[in-house]
Amino acid sequence: MYTHKNLMMLSMALMIICLLQIGDTYPSIGHYNKRFDPMGGIDFIQICLNNCAQCKKMFGDYFQGQTCAESCLKFKGKAIPDCEDIGSIAPFLNALE
Repeated sequence: MYTHKNLMMLSMALMIICLLQIGDTYPSIGHYNKRFDPMGGIDFIQICLNNCAQCKKMFGDYFQGQTCAESCLKFKGKAIPDCEDIGSIAPFLNALE
C-alpha cells in the first residue's frame, strides 16, 4: 500500500527522470555546430544567444532579437553582441517613429 508520502516521492522521481531525458535540448537551435573552446569550456554560440536575449529585454522593440539570434547561428558565435557597445549591436537596432 502506498502512502501519500510514497506517492509524492514517486511522482517527484518520475518528474526528475523526465527532465533528465529532455535535458538542455532546444528545438530551434538543436542542430547548430558549436564553436566551443575546449580549454576554457566556453560555448560562444550560447553566450551570443544569451546576449541577444539580454539586449532584447533591455531595448525592447528597438532591438531585433530574432535577427541577432540568427546571426549567432550563422556566424557560429564569432561576433558576440554587447548591449553596452553600440558598434556590436548597431545591425540589430530599429529606429521607431
